[in-house]
Amino acid sequence: MKPLASRVRVIAHRGTSALRPEHTLAAYGRAIADGADFIEPDLVMTRDGAMIARHESELGRTTDVARHRAFAARETERRIDGVAVRGWFSDDFTLAELKTLRVRERFPQWRDTRHDGTFPLVTLEEIIEFVAAEAASRGRSIGIIPEIKHGTHFRRLGLPMEDRLLDTLAVHPYTRTAPVAIQSFEIGNLKYLRGRLADGHGHIRLLQLLEDGDCQPWDVVAAGGTLDYRMMMTPSGLREIAGYADGIGARSRAVVPLTAAGALAMPTALVADAHAAGLEVYAYTFRPENAWLPRSLWQGDDPGTFNEAGSIAEIRACLEAGIDAFFTDAPAVGRKALDRGATP
Repeated sequence: MKPLASRVRVIAHRGTSALRPEHTLAAYGRAIADGADFIEPDLVMTRDGAMIARHESELGRTTDVARHRAFAARETERRIDGVAVRGWFSDDFTLAELKTLRVRERFPQWRDTRHDGTFPLVTLEEIIEFVAAEAASRGRSIGIIPEIKHGTHFRRLGLPMEDRLLDTLAVHPYTRTAPVAIQSFEIGNLKYLRGRLADGHGHIRLLQLLEDGDCQPWDVVAAGGTLDYRMMMTPSGLREIAGYADGIGARSRAVVPLTAAGALAMPTALVADAHAAGLEVYAYTFRPENAWLPRSLWQGDDPGTFNEAGSIAEIRACLEAGIDAFFTDAPAVGRKALDRGATP
């Protein structure tokens, strides 16, 4: 029997974000200690061209920017990828200004807020240095899987991220050889990166992220196109993706949907179709609290209950469907899900 742990990768979604504020060195460090194979920094741009780890360019939800009187006048409203958003935005700040902020918990209703105000924002360079040191001290390779956020938006602001990202990865000795995968919900930037990777960087893989059904990649919307994620998940759509990417990142419900009663159903054909096209499948995102689990797996009635057994059961269902990697807010739980199973 071949252990699942020997082939499926555990990806720390924004670090161990179930236990530490997301996208902090503390969250990444806990993830590495808990056995993550990869850590995931989402990347947005500052006004002066630095790449910082944030899930979105709006800063009010996950930092203390609203408490800084000096920045009060920078609160504004923007349309980000077609959605009106009010708050403070990374591209209105220099890196030095952002370094004065401190991070806070995204889900205070369900997760520990004791670390709010403790940790600073971090750059991609700082993350690479941190991971390199952790890998050296632990004697194992730790991958990095950055996501380009709002690619078209930042390009229109004169802050394109793709070349900066590749150049940063190329400068550091660790990321010249360590496992790296770049992910995006957009298409054009991945195709551009595929062209650049042909000139070197052969160890870097590309991951096309997929959303629900009739949603569209924002660069397709911006260009007036009709392609949507449902079309991209068909056999022909997956073959098209295989022309520029190495894998897909799909919602766990696209792999194992739910019944009308809220129980796990039979897997869809997505994994088999993707594998037939030569693509790996990365499932996202497994969170250990009741709130994100199928109702049939809840423990008690509190949405905030940390439900390890339920999360393991959910992950196991996708593992049995044949996924190649998965994103989790709790890598220690993901590692347990792998260690409890085996395949021939």
